Amino acid sequence: MITYLYWAVVIAAAFGLVFLFGARFNSWKGAAIAAGIVLLLGWAAYFFSFQQIFVKRYGGVMNIRVPEGQQHIAATWKDDNLWVENYDPRTNECIFSEYSKGNLLQGKVTIKNCNPLARQAGGVVSSPPPTQ
Repeated sequence: MITYLYWAVVIAAAFGLVFLFGARFNSWKGAAIAAGIVLLLGWAAYFFSFQQIFVKRYGGVMNIRVPEGQQHIAATWKDDNLWVENYDPRTNECIFSEYSKGNLLQGKVTIKNCNPLARQAGGVVSSPPPTQ
C-alpha cells in the first residue's frame, strides 16, 4: 500500500508542475522538463533507496524470482538488505544472494556440498544425491 501511495504522490507532483508551468505560466516546454525531472528523481529514489525500506518496514511490494533449477529455502533481512537462500540440486550448493538497495552492492555466498534437504534417519544424515 505504501508503494502505491508513494507513486501517487510522485505522479501528482509531476502533474502539479505541468499545471503550474503549463497552464499558469504558459511554458509547456518547462512543464514537460520539470515533470520529467520529478518522475526521474522519483524513480531513482524508489529504486536506489526506498523500495526495500517500504517492503521491510511498511509492507510495500517487491518481487524476486528463484533462478531456474534452484529451490527456495529461506529469506532474511540484514539491516535494509534482503538475503535469500536457494539450493541448487544439480551442483549440491546452497547459494545466499543479497538484494541491496538499487542492486549496487550484491553479495553472494556459496556453500559447496550442501544438502539441506537430506533426511535424518536415526541420527544419521543420508548421503546427498549423486551429481551429474
